[in-house]
Amino acid sequence: MNKANQEKFVMLLEENQNIVHKVCRLYTNNRDQHNDLFQEITIQLWRAFPKFRGDAKFSTWMYRVALNTAITLYRKSKRSVQTQDFESVMFRISSEEYDDTIEEQLKLMYAAVKDLNDIDKALVFLYLEDKSYREISETLGISEVNARVKMNRVKGKLKKILNP
Repeated sequence: MNKANQEKFVMLLEENQNIVHKVCRLYTNNRDQHNDLFQEITIQLWRAFPKFRGDAKFSTWMYRVALNTAITLYRKSKRSVQTQDFESVMFRISSEEYDDTIEEQLKLMYAAVKDLNDIDKALVFLYLEDKSYREISETLGISEVNARVKMNRVKGKLKKILNP
């Protein structure tokens, strides 16, 4: 890759790195896993960048690469031995004024989303990112109608998980 393309890649990655962080948060349980996945996604983006033709927006292409990388690694990790997540056993001291309602609701939502299958998880993520069904369908490689139908089904699944 020539120097101009390298600089363009770095600029685009810096402008859109929150996409990668959000994908990492969805597919990991702790900071080390997050950092490892972020690095792996960045490497895959770097490798794939010379093939980026600009047919879609860079952010849409970035979502696709990031989600595919995360899903691939997530599936591989499911075959490995599960360990106790350090952050889940840490003690937290809270003051009486601290209201963790929103934080707890977010934790419940993330836990519910993590119980979904890989495609549904990606679908929810893109939906929560306010992506249009057209953008979701382009990113996931499914039809727009299929994206809408899947999203309605996923909403039902999440309601059952969160309100048994």
